[in-house]
Amino acid sequence: MEIHRGIVGTLVVATLFGCQGTDAASLESDDQKASYAIGLDVGRSLSAARDHLDLDALVTGIDDALAEREQRISQDEVTRVLTAFDQTLRAEMEAESEAEGLRNAEEGAAYLAENGARDAVETTSSGLQYEVLREGDGERPEATDQATIHYRGTLIDDTEFDSSYERDEPATFGVGQVIPGFAEGLQLMPVGAHYRFVIPSELAYGQAGSPPSIGPNATLIFEVELLGIQ
Repeated sequence: MEIHRGIVGTLVVATLFGCQGTDAASLESDDQKASYAIGLDVGRSLSAARDHLDLDALVTGIDDALAEREQRISQDEVTRVLTAFDQTLRAEMEAESEAEGLRNAEEGAAYLAENGARDAVETTSSGLQYEVLREGDGERPEATDQATIHYRGTLIDDTEFDSSYERDEPATFGVGQVIPGFAEGLQLMPVGAHYRFVIPSELAYGQAGSPPSIGPNATLIFEVELLGIQ
């Protein structure tokens, strides 16, 4: 990730619009709307660098570039400081991810312990927890099958990250092509069943997570209806 390229874009926006104030920009023409959209995109991409940016220095740099003035620091210094800046931001983001992962792991372990103690919940040897909400009477899928399902996926705080119900359309995919905990759970279900899975992070996306919706070491919850097997 080359953070400094985004900074250059932000400087352009800051130089052109900063002196007018955010409420002064007109958004009537397509060029104005496109300019605003570019500004939004660049600004969002730089959120991690917000605490390190000096607006006066940024505007001075872009102003010198647009006016074709001689730059105030050498190109070697430019390369050095931008490389160091990128490394600083990466280190901060890695530290934030590690801290979030530790927090998610602790909260997930507590949730799994509490949920696993419920009489209605079964825990497999892998650590997958499942609860039968409605039993089915059809065949069970195998890893090589295609399954058609309705499902809702949430974090343990009930934040929804995916739902076929929301799209009002069942999903069909290979049983062996999903995260391990989901694949294991599907193979426990007969067609017509409705199960609830609690999937430990090691059977889901682990430390990497699945940004932006699923953080590192997140425990996942799925309610799944198995509609058919192909």
